[in-house]
Amino acid sequence: MHGEGFFFQAFVYLAAAVVSVPLAKRLGLGSVLGYLLAGVAIGPFGLHLVGEEGQDVMRFAEFGVVMMLFLVGLELEPTLLWRLRNPILGLGGLQVAATTVVVAGLCLALGLPGREAVAVGLILSMSSTAIVLQSLAEKGLLKTAAGQGSFAVLLFQDLAVIPILALFPLLGRPGAGHSDPGHATTWVGGLPAWGQTLAVLAVVGAVVLGARFLLRPVFRAIAATRLRELFTAAALLLVIGIALLMTRVGLSPALGTFLAGVVLANSEYRHELESDVEPFKGLLLGLFFIAVGASIDFRLVAAQPARIAALVVLVLAAKAAVLFVLARAFRLGTDQALTFAFALPQVGEFAFVLLSFALQHAVLGPETTGPLVAVVALTMAATPLLMLLNERALLPRLGTQERAGREADRIDEQGHVIVAGFGRFGSTVGRLLKANGVSTTVLDNDSDRVEVLRKLGLKVFYGDATRPDLLHSAGAERARLLVLALDRPEKNLELVATARKHFPHLRVLARAADWGDAHELLEAGVTHVYRETLDASLRLGTDALRLLGFRGYPAGRAARTFLRHDEASMRELAKVRGDRASYFSAARRRIEELERVLLADLEDAGESRDLGWDVESLREDVLKGDLGRPSSS
Repeated sequence: MHGEGFFFQAFVYLAAAVVSVPLAKRLGLGSVLGYLLAGVAIGPFGLHLVGEEGQDVMRFAEFGVVMMLFLVGLELEPTLLWRLRNPILGLGGLQVAATTVVVAGLCLALGLPGREAVAVGLILSMSSTAIVLQSLAEKGLLKTAAGQGSFAVLLFQDLAVIPILALFPLLGRPGAGHSDPGHATTWVGGLPAWGQTLAVLAVVGAVVLGARFLLRPVFRAIAATRLRELFTAAALLLVIGIALLMTRVGLSPALGTFLAGVVLANSEYRHELESDVEPFKGLLLGLFFIAVGASIDFRLVAAQPARIAALVVLVLAAKAAVLFVLARAFRLGTDQALTFAFALPQVGEFAFVLLSFALQHAVLGPETTGPLVAVVALTMAATPLLMLLNERALLPRLGTQERAGREADRIDEQGHVIVAGFGRFGSTVGRLLKANGVSTTVLDNDSDRVEVLRKLGLKVFYGDATRPDLLHSAGAERARLLVLALDRPEKNLELVATARKHFPHLRVLARAADWGDAHELLEAGVTHVYRETLDASLRLGTDALRLLGFRGYPAGRAARTFLRHDEASMRELAKVRGDRASYFSAARRRIEELERVLLADLEDAGESRDLGWDVESLREDVLKGDLGRPSSS
């Protein structure tokens, strides 16, 4: 029966994820909120498919956070950490300090003693690394100023957990014992407060030194066996072993694995470790979010709804206010500051660890930790909704009106071409047009990128290019071409609809990330579609042919033939992409036809050496001294 119970619980959790996450993503809510809602649905206050064992699942699922921090550490080479020291220490340090002071002040106003107020302030200053990074990644915001600032703050918070855990024993009430009987099983349970602090620092040092000097030779020996499964087992052994070690001294296991990841970031086995741990991280992280949703004590919420709701709103509002002020102080634009403030106001997963640790050391009592657990879980659940609110309600108004209104008067020359999006793709197009004397107007919704462009002397208008009034201000009524180069394909499609409705005379040239995007743009009526990697791929393929012995002209002609055929195939397949059978049949036929055309063209070329068409190969032959010898092609 026990085995059946285990398999049933596994089935329930996996089924909840498979059903809820695609539904949540389709509704635009993101996978994190989908996992959280799945947990609520199957939890004790939903369908009651899981019960008290949810706490056991939570402990197991926390390994998802542990593995995530290990992977984050692997991405952070010590040299990168040193380069990021200013935003990490500046923005991150000020966030933790300012939030602690504000929250502690609110706690004092609510009647908590000083030590408890400081402890609660430190705990609530944490944000959720798992939720924030995954949510920002899904929305493509990690590379923005708000995303980079969020990453710096989260990284500082992860590092700050070490001194916070070391400080908690000193904040405990004098003479009070540990309220958790399991605490005596830790190695530092019987030590005085100063001894526990030294033990914590010693273990952290041991993890860093061990990862630096011992793990490389171990992984070298394991890699020599050439058994992939053994390397995977070693990677899991490393993560779980460090997690157990940190737990035995009362520290967060995620912090230990994070430090090990940072130390191993320069290792030659870094990418192998990443690929081995990543699948386990994704699955366990989803399980963690489900367990958080299932662990929300709605009985406590129902018993004190006004109190819990007030605490949740107070925490979110206080943290968001601190984050917004800091973002503006660090010169983030209004839209970036809003994104930053709405991404990080929740309390993070480390709060569960810190609350447990505070309870163990009698820093906080059960009457305080009980409501705080509910508040933490509810703030985490609210984060995707807050980001959605910011994206759909606040940014289109507060994030763009200020800049759009100010910049509209500065666009005194309306160009023949409007370029929407000035990232890696749009900037190349725009610079080429400008270098050839073509007047262009650039629109971009990244305020920090706009500031850089202005410093480079480019005329830029900040705002959402899908807004008709913004296009009108940019001179869309007189322009001839509209270049779509936005980073998000759905925004390009939205801009196509706006342009066709309000400015039908504009000829649209659109960037596409892949065939799927290209098909959608063609269906939307765009005739000039450019896949962003196609030309670079053909250039590389042409050079590969020449390095293999093909002469320059036949290699270039093959690339041009491939391009014409591929463009024709894209347009033909777009007409039947709704019918999968017809689509794949037509795709196979077009691939076979292309191969026949290229092979026939190669055979027709034969041994012809029309060097008049192949000046570059002639120059190379003269330099090598083999003019007159047969080509290897």
